[in-house]
Amino acid sequence: MQTSIPRVVIIGGGFGGIQAAKSLSKSKVQVYLIDKNNHHLFQPLLYQVASSALSPGEIAVPIRSVLSKYKNVNIIMNEVLSIDTIKRKVIMISGSLEYDYLIVAPGSRHSYFGNDEWENYAPGLKSLSDALKIRENILYSFELAERYYHTSKAHKYLTFVIVGGGPTGVEMAGAIAEIARNTMLRDFPIIKKSDIRVILVESGENLLASYPNELSNYTKSALQSIGVEVLNGVRINKVAEDYVMAGDKKIETNNIIWAAGNSASPILKTLGVELDRSGRVIVEPDLSITGNDRVFLIGDAAKHINPDGKETPGIAPAAIQQAKYVAAIISKSLAKKERKPFTYFDKGSMATIGKAKAVAMVGSLKFKGLFAWLMWSFIHVFFLIDFRNRFRVMIEWIWYYVTNRPGARLIVYSKKPDNQNPLVN
Repeated sequence: MQTSIPRVVIIGGGFGGIQAAKSLSKSKVQVYLIDKNNHHLFQPLLYQVASSALSPGEIAVPIRSVLSKYKNVNIIMNEVLSIDTIKRKVIMISGSLEYDYLIVAPGSRHSYFGNDEWENYAPGLKSLSDALKIRENILYSFELAERYYHTSKAHKYLTFVIVGGGPTGVEMAGAIAEIARNTMLRDFPIIKKSDIRVILVESGENLLASYPNELSNYTKSALQSIGVEVLNGVRINKVAEDYVMAGDKKIETNNIIWAAGNSASPILKTLGVELDRSGRVIVEPDLSITGNDRVFLIGDAAKHINPDGKETPGIAPAAIQQAKYVAAIISKSLAKKERKPFTYFDKGSMATIGKAKAVAMVGSLKFKGLFAWLMWSFIHVFFLIDFRNRFRVMIEWIWYYVTNRPGARLIVYSKKPDNQNPLVN
């Protein structure tokens, strides 16, 4: 389509999609942002909802609220099914929408490497519902462990297996270890510290594989110091309801969390262009798809190689940079200006391990321990979109740091006590 005012459609309300909408707010275009959820989620802190440190409302904010001051931006809560690049149309569950320019930023989903049935027993961590399910499992497991403490069942409820030694797996393992030993033992005095096992399984030889060995080794040591068992070079061969096979070792557990891999959104297949093994679109230097300079991919959806030969990582800072770049490209296209290739500027990486323990690298500089943790805390609070959320998160963190008692330890879903089984006296 081509109307007097060009229409830009954005798929996805994550970091990339939100930034693209903001960056186009002063351009002479009409922007339509589509997302199946009504909220923008700060995914880097999702594990803190899963571990009861924060509540959902502290890391999520309505998309309409975020973009309400931008008069040329329209929000559509709907789910995208496919994209027709010939007719320049986005097909949704309810209706369709034509575009002049399209920005595809749908994020990613869990990858179980061809074993999708494992998802029933090993939830990943991509959405608020994922985080709440994991939180529910953790909290309810302690209730069941107390009930069955003097039986052979108890150890399964007190064993927590996290699969994947990247940032999400490391942060989740550290958070569970701390809440289990520092908080839950006070709530459940019958349970002893020695009863609890937190196991992090990583198929590679190092945790945080993209980090220098110094930081990777520190991470492993720091996790072990708070009681996490780290299994390096071990692959998961099977996941069942109450156990996993880690290599040739059977680990009985009712708590399995998947943090081992990502795959791209299935809607990318409908673009009819080349995809990589993870399902991402192999984009041109300007982030457009091959043969179509009006469709752009950003964030986890794009496989982009920089001029120096390095791949752009699928992380929030990269998606934000890409969004700003694509918005500028669209504005320049309207003015018929030449496109320059996108180049990612690496501002560094960081991961938290536990209270006062983190690792960070900025260029050639490496940080670990308390200083890295303070850096991590400040940056994550700063990037929260809503000011009220920044304040609330800071208060919750201070409270948790001082008391070791996170305030979101609520079981709110459908699990009920089994009254046929006697409670522990």
